[in-house]
Amino acid sequence: MDQDDAKKMFILDTNVLLYDYRAIYSFAEHDVVLPIVVLEELDRFKKGNDAINFQAREFTRELDRLAGDQLFGQGLSLGKGRGRLFVEIGDHRSNLVDLAFAGDKVDHRILTLADQMRRLRSDRKVILVSKDINLRMKAKALGIQAEDYETGKVQNVDELYTGLSVIEGISKDIISMFYQDPYSVSLDKIGFDIQPAAHQYYILKNASSSALVHFDPFREELQRVVKRGAYGIEPRNAEQTFALHALLDDQVKLATLTGKAGTGKTLLALASALEQRKIFRQIYLARPIVPLGNRDIGYLPGDIQSKLDPYMQPLWDNLAVIRHRFPNDSPNHVRISEMLEQEKLFIAPLAFIRGRSLDRIFFIVDEAQNLTPHEVKTIITRAGEGTKMVFCGDIYQIDTPYLDSQSNGLTNLVDRMKGQELFAHVNLVKGERSILAELASNLL
Repeated sequence: MDQDDAKKMFILDTNVLLYDYRAIYSFAEHDVVLPIVVLEELDRFKKGNDAINFQAREFTRELDRLAGDQLFGQGLSLGKGRGRLFVEIGDHRSNLVDLAFAGDKVDHRILTLADQMRRLRSDRKVILVSKDINLRMKAKALGIQAEDYETGKVQNVDELYTGLSVIEGISKDIISMFYQDPYSVSLDKIGFDIQPAAHQYYILKNASSSALVHFDPFREELQRVVKRGAYGIEPRNAEQTFALHALLDDQVKLATLTGKAGTGKTLLALASALEQRKIFRQIYLARPIVPLGNRDIGYLPGDIQSKLDPYMQPLWDNLAVIRHRFPNDSPNHVRISEMLEQEKLFIAPLAFIRGRSLDRIFFIVDEAQNLTPHEVKTIITRAGEGTKMVFCGDIYQIDTPYLDSQSNGLTNLVDRMKGQELFAHVNLVKGERSILAELASNLL
């Protein structure tokens, strides 16, 4: 039997378990090894309200459920069709690792165990699994096979569903049908073959005219999208027109907006929420806290509110843009102040939202690319009756360790939800913040 076909042994780094506490079940029939130092590391992460703290606690509970004396000997079965789970102490030192790297670090102890296991188990392919690129590079430099944790990754992120398509060469007769009552056309009458996903958007064009249309999955017809503003914010391009349509459509309970900085994702979501304020009990606008330079917020001066202000300021900036559309004494301007005072409009870190009731909420999650797939799932599964959820972000602008454009929660959400009748997605391309901002975004 070729070694590639034989059972393998995967050694897990701490960050894999902090990314997915059920990772031990993701290796099919192969065995999983936890270095004892990983358990020591997890113990440091158990306290706190962030996602990694939740993952650490959940894995500890899962391990306690499985635990037995065999864990440190012949291993425990992970279930039918799966391998066994081992906790290995290993020797404290490895000549190979000591010669290559100075200092007794956790990463080096994991490398030491990987080196020892591949020597002791020459009959097995031993693979180190880590979401830390540097650790993987160190392992490969020592001749140790290392891989990223692939579960939940979207492989072809450059081909990720955009939510809209441009179709050229449409006849004038077809386009004119969208400008006549009832402003919609069934698929069997449009004269060309398409297979739209639910709530997919199209720009239909010919040499002299065009139409913006939307596929309604319930009526199975293409409907003209009419340009419409929301709470003083007007769309500036076709993509923003589509985004506002999705955000204002009561058939859409889950929407995602992706795109680079300055394309208007959060602004459009907030304006849409304010436009529909009478439908919802509250508007929540939240974002995950990603410490500056990977340093904890505790190093910032002041009380907890002062520490959080730098992270929340972009959300307040978007609200200020909407406020400035109206005179200070206008009802729309005053209404925003009243909603803030009464907490009908609530802006806070995502961790502060946990535990709140999510019935009849317009829930906007900004910077969603900094969430793991599990975090996104946890948020959505708490949606109550009458709630609409919107996730905004740039999948190429990741600010948190161990996530990338393929493995973050926003990419995963778009890929998994495509085609669902309650879901709509629009990728915004054109920056509308300013000519300078657009130039910098494209060239720098």
